[in-house]
Amino acid sequence: MTNSLLHFRKMNGLGNDFVVLDHRNLQSPDGFEVTQGFARAVANRDTGIGCDQLIVMAPSKTADTRMRIWNNGGGEVESCGNATRCIADILFKETGKDTVTVQTTGGLLICTTAPNGMITVDMGAPKFDWRDIPLTEEFHDTTGIELQIGPIDAPLLHTPSVVNVGNPHAIFWVDDVEGYDLARTGPLLEMHPIFAQGANISLAKVETTPEGDHITLKVWERGAGLTRACGTGACAAAVCAARKNLTGRNVTVSLPGGDLAIEWRSSDDHILMTGPVSYDFAGTLPDHLFSTAA
Repeated sequence: MTNSLLHFRKMNGLGNDFVVLDHRNLQSPDGFEVTQGFARAVANRDTGIGCDQLIVMAPSKTADTRMRIWNNGGGEVESCGNATRCIADILFKETGKDTVTVQTTGGLLICTTAPNGMITVDMGAPKFDWRDIPLTEEFHDTTGIELQIGPIDAPLLHTPSVVNVGNPHAIFWVDDVEGYDLARTGPLLEMHPIFAQGANISLAKVETTPEGDHITLKVWERGAGLTRACGTGACAAAVCAARKNLTGRNVTVSLPGGDLAIEWRSSDDHILMTGPVSYDFAGTLPDHLFSTAA
């Protein structure tokens, strides 16, 4: 294996952590391809490096880099806001630029530097049509769809808002995000038949404070489980809350790992997410991860 293939960076955004591989200059990776088994092996916190997602930087003809994302269950996913900030920070340090672009399966993302070492990602415009999320049934109003868990006459959770912000999300509005066992209900809901490609599942509590509109959020990530932070989840909750007139277009979203500032820009409906990045350590992938890559 080449040094370019073996070297990794460990990074995180609000505790949502990633192993980042830079394959932009990898001309001949000895036939190596990222498999579900390899992604799971790297992500394993006991025998691998340990992470929520494996990120690969690849060449792009339309952006500064292409970002591919595998969750810790081995599945490849479309977009990740916290990972995008990490990749943007690598590019900022390399190029000295204050604006870079990142190509993802979920779309082209524009990233800019922000005050106090923060990074802003333009996540693009959300998609609310049931076909774009995508759902398997037609719903004209996706601010709250017919979906519940628990007894029909007293459901535990019900009527989530749904949206696609580069990946699909369902947000349940609650009075206490800790009042429900999301570790139990998340797996039941993420692959519910209504979601054509599965969905990220969130519990959200909305408050208006002297500092402004505020959302407390807890997220079960599709294929990854409970996470300390989810950038796209924060974006999804913010735009759905505004759409339901629960908040304005600027909101602070608090996750277990910290806060993100979300603006749903009125001029073009693009979502701007601002938050921090941290570097944990760098190293070389051990050989045994490749032997379990099937």
